[in-house]
Amino acid sequence: MEAPIPLVRRLQDALDSLGQSLQLPQVAVVGGQSSGKSSVLENLVGRDFLPRGSGIVTRTPLILQLLHSTAEYGEFSHCKGKKFTDFNQIRMEIEAETCRLTGSNKGICSAPIVLQIHSPHVLNLTLVDLPGMTKVPVEDQPADIEYQIRDIIMQYICNENCLILAVVPANTDLPNSDALKLAKDVDPQGLRTFGVITKLDLMDEGTDAKEILENRFLPLRRGYVGVVNRCQKDIDGKKDLQAALESERTFFLSHPAYRHLADRAGTPYLQQILHQQLTNHVWERLPALRSRLQALHEDAEELSQSGADDPAGRIQTFIQLVQRLGNDFGKGIEGRGNRVDTSHLSGGAKINRIFHERLPQECLKMKSDEIKLRQEIRCAIRNIRGIRTGMFTPDSAFETVVKKKISRLKEPCLQFVDMVSQELMTTARQCTSQVIRKGWLTIRNIGIMRGGARKYWFVLSAESLSWFKDEKETEKKFMLPLDNLRLKDVEKGFMSSKCAFAIFSTESRTVYKDYQSLELACNSQAELDSWKASLLRAGVFPENVAENGHKDLTDPQLERQVETLFSLVDSYMNIIYKTIKDLMPKTIMHLLINSVKEFIRSELLVQLCAPGDCALLMDKSPEESRRWQEVQPKQAALQEALRIIAEIDTFMRAPPPTAPGDSSWMQTTPHAAHT
Repeated sequence: MEAPIPLVRRLQDALDSLGQSLQLPQVAVVGGQSSGKSSVLENLVGRDFLPRGSGIVTRTPLILQLLHSTAEYGEFSHCKGKKFTDFNQIRMEIEAETCRLTGSNKGICSAPIVLQIHSPHVLNLTLVDLPGMTKVPVEDQPADIEYQIRDIIMQYICNENCLILAVVPANTDLPNSDALKLAKDVDPQGLRTFGVITKLDLMDEGTDAKEILENRFLPLRRGYVGVVNRCQKDIDGKKDLQAALESERTFFLSHPAYRHLADRAGTPYLQQILHQQLTNHVWERLPALRSRLQALHEDAEELSQSGADDPAGRIQTFIQLVQRLGNDFGKGIEGRGNRVDTSHLSGGAKINRIFHERLPQECLKMKSDEIKLRQEIRCAIRNIRGIRTGMFTPDSAFETVVKKKISRLKEPCLQFVDMVSQELMTTARQCTSQVIRKGWLTIRNIGIMRGGARKYWFVLSAESLSWFKDEKETEKKFMLPLDNLRLKDVEKGFMSSKCAFAIFSTESRTVYKDYQSLELACNSQAELDSWKASLLRAGVFPENVAENGHKDLTDPQLERQVETLFSLVDSYMNIIYKTIKDLMPKTIMHLLINSVKEFIRSELLVQLCAPGDCALLMDKSPEESRRWQEVQPKQAALQEALRIIAEIDTFMRAPPPTAPGDSSWMQTTPHAAHT
């Protein structure tokens, strides 16, 4: 199973010239300071090459690419062509590059150091050594060092293609492990997390980690692997790594609690399952990689065709594009597409959800609570009576209250028309159905000691809210699932002109770091309303704040009239709500959706060609010309990438191996065991 990983690296090399990043599978090593991360990595390589010391040593991500080969040497991306055969020099180069990136203090940096190690003693793996998590800043570290480290770790483990290797010392409390907690935040189902238990030889006498290694205590879907690293005394005494591996093997074979796990523990076993898991992950992600490459290739082909200089060819292409737009639009609305998305709703399905989920919910919200409705009726009756006292219920009170309630229905109905129109435009523009909105927002409720309010690039989809360092979307800071979230208005901050709203969980859980709510600020009320509308489309509804009130029981006759009108108004408005729920979808479908479909099918081409020569419409814009000039030389690289994908697919036609570890606690099918 070693061949797929080099093929995937060849694929990445082919994509480098495209300026694309497919976020290929890798293993991120997460753990606290002094958890044994460095020792685990050195054991996997079989060499001493990582810096050591007290406090925070790993201050920038180290991307470690292990390549099986006959020769043994290291090579850094920042000094390509220079081969390091002395691993002490590799350590010194890591220290020097770390100081260059972060300075001489104890600060950290998100820029990675990339190191390739070629060796006959390694399997093909890509690992990322991340800074160890800490709670308290030391020396001249910034006050928010904990959150800086967390942000760097999140950039890697939020990637759904990244496997998470959580390193936990056996002599600490497993439920309080920061590594496992962080992994659970981004991987709640445990689909890509597995654990490594270190320092088994340092546990108190009479205690052991048998239940953990047997995956019976806090079970992980991928299980745990126990390892025994060299202690500081062994390192100071220059104990050979091969001798350390032999000692590790002896420890597991001789320990009464672990001898039955000896064949499923230790560094060699960890090395094998890491490679196996990575290979399985490539297999699982292969369809998505292929789809993205094919989309890029189709885009390049379309741009190449649009660049033709033949006028007749331009006209033909123009007509074909309009016809394709009509067909694709109809398929997107009616659900007749050749490709059915199984993860996100398409345009027609979203409109259907607006009709049959959002509209009834909004109608339910528009219903006044009984206390408020009685107050309105009571006030109307008193105003109509004036100075008089009447024995009969005034009909005009019923008409006044009903008219007022019906007038309130106009704005929500128009909002639904706008929502459907937006979905139609989204479908017509052939936008992805996943992304609902993008834009800059400021996270306002971060304490001053933790860095102050910060501005990020937010991406809202139907499933989650993510934010990035900038609009290039290369460095993901966090991904927040939308399940059980609600939003509420927040008052403007002191001396701040920004408008703000907050997102919180209905389950009273933290939504971001240790915060119960996430306060987001934008520049204007219009922008705020737009974001709230987008969140509504994504299923994040405003909190339901009931209005308080009380009855005025000083006039029994008035209360009897109120109850009479309440019954009439409530019954009448129920008819109105039912009529709206029935007629709104039919009206929008007839006057809006069908009209747009018919316009695109029969009139759009005529309207576009009416002003003059339609060949002029095919002239490339400056932006399209720039894209065409960029894509034209990249078609060969795209074709090469697709060819490599085909090689990987051919090699991996055999069923992938089953994931190691005891997973009997889960009821899964044999084929799904490796997921």
